[in-house]
Amino acid sequence: MNLESFREFCLKKPGAREEFPFGEETMVFKVAGKMFALTDVETFASINLKCDPEVAVELREQYPSVQPGYHMNKKHWNTVLMDGSIPDRLVREWIDGSYNLVAPRAKASKKKTPKKK
Repeated sequence: MNLESFREFCLKKPGAREEFPFGEETMVFKVAGKMFALTDVETFASINLKCDPEVAVELREQYPSVQPGYHMNKKHWNTVLMDGSIPDRLVREWIDGSYNLVAPRAKASKKKTPKKK
């Protein structure tokens, strides 16, 4: 995966926005004002993804290229080194998981049907 395919994949998510709140070198993807992915646009050496805390630990144990989130809450974020050791399919799954953790849930409206008299 390269920077452009990462960017396109993130922006295809419903409601996703690209921002640069930390300066012009750090691309951040948000949904509903919450971050779900970020990377350095100059190097694209790694990406940070939000992760369920238990899953985050499992991924770190299973993949040497997955580390605690750099400059992030290490309980909730992983840094994935973009060194080619992780298949793009997995990276896309992890981006989906990160997005799903912060995306607003659609609430089913419960409309009551008026009773007939």
